[in-house]
Amino acid sequence: MALFTCAVLALPLASFADDVEHFEGKESANLQEAVANFSEYNKKLEKILEGELTPEAMNEVHQLTYTLENALGVINKEFDQLAVTLEEVHLASESADSQGVTNYGESYLETSRTVID
Repeated sequence: MALFTCAVLALPLASFADDVEHFEGKESANLQEAVANFSEYNKKLEKILEGELTPEAMNEVHQLTYTLENALGVINKEFDQLAVTLEEVHLASESADSQGVTNYGESYLETSRTVID
């Protein structure tokens, strides 16, 4: 009987999931746009969470998560590369390669300053 009850309760959820509309979300062409979109849409999410989570609010959350996911994807990709660049700074410093430290260090700082100054 418990298995039947669980199956019956799951039906409306599965049906609801099929009816959910999917959105593209705002794209982030580069790290600077991604950080701006991430900040803006986090503020929107925060504001929604301060109120009642009505069906309309839930739809707003659903829509804005697409933009957040897009922004976070760009940020993650850029930060993966940033970690590689930082490792190059580290390796150059170990071998006293001042030109490498300068070149990789400047590249590292340029990217990192997009997020934190």
